[in-house]
Amino acid sequence: MAVRMFCNSCSCEPRKPTPRFCLTSCGHVFCEICLQKGEKDECLICKTACQTLVLSKQINPDIQALFMGVDVLCNKYSKEIKQISEFQEKHRKHLLIHYKQKAAKLEESLKKATQQIQQLQCMKPPEKTSQLPFSSTSRNPFSIPSRKQNGYSSYPLHSSHPSASET
Repeated sequence: MAVRMFCNSCSCEPRKPTPRFCLTSCGHVFCEICLQKGEKDECLICKTACQTLVLSKQINPDIQALFMGVDVLCNKYSKEIKQISEFQEKHRKHLLIHYKQKAAKLEESLKKATQQIQQLQCMKPPEKTSQLPFSSTSRNPFSIPSRKQNGYSSYPLHSSHPSASET
């Protein structure tokens, strides 16, 4: 059911013999006769400066929506919302399938890598726990002796502070 339109000045309704109706930028509706009675570019009701738009079937759909019944608007927008919702749901499902496939590939790669690690561990000879050729008490010929083992002082060689023997 469309909203009943009437002139905000004389309260007449649009009919075949009546003049056209206009919508002002301040939101008032006037018949052409009342609009001609008032000042140009001034609203008859609120007396503010305004512009007018002749109402017809060719006006912007957003302006037409102002005069539609709420039930018609609800049906129109519920269809649009349903289409948008279905599109987005389809898109989400597609993305979910993509991530599930990616996860399955990664799990398969992990499984193969784990199997390869297990195979390598089975091929590796067991570590020997026997002693090396030289005993733990003998000095390793390749190790660097510490300063204390050589009888050197634990002080740095080039210290800025004099040692006790120098003072």
